[in-house]
Amino acid sequence: MSDSLMQLLDPEAIALGSDASTNEQIIRILAGRLETLGYVKNSYADAVVRRELTIPTGLPLERPDNVAVPHTDPEHVLKPGIALGTLKHPVVFANMEDPDEKLPVGFVFLLAINDKDKQIEALQAVMATIQNSDALDGLRSATTLDDVRAVLG
Repeated sequence: MSDSLMQLLDPEAIALGSDASTNEQIIRILAGRLETLGYVKNSYADAVVRRELTIPTGLPLERPDNVAVPHTDPEHVLKPGIALGTLKHPVVFANMEDPDEKLPVGFVFLLAINDKDKQIEALQAVMATIQNSDALDGLRSATTLDDVRAVLG
């Protein structure tokens, strides 16, 4: 599947079956993991939440559980990485194509990117995964890191 995604995805930054009830809550959970692991500065979570208000990242997939790919400016990032969250119950993100449309999101790929080349690589890896409904179904049912690895790598 997407080996390059597994290379950018820190196993410690994966939250499966999160009980988060808002987009801000799941962003802060994942950002906290990235901060603890040394990927981002302590300003990162606030910057992502602020950016989401004006430049939404929800992607409609014609599924009951769409995807969001929140991120922020490189100045808040120490080294490139991705955090992944799956949600027990979808949370609302605004649609990146139509910010007035609210999307139920079940998968969040939080990008910490400070290098343009890595950003393209990360986005390609995420897009390859989210365009594969079998991969998303596999992530939806994943309960362990081994399950995630079986789907992604």
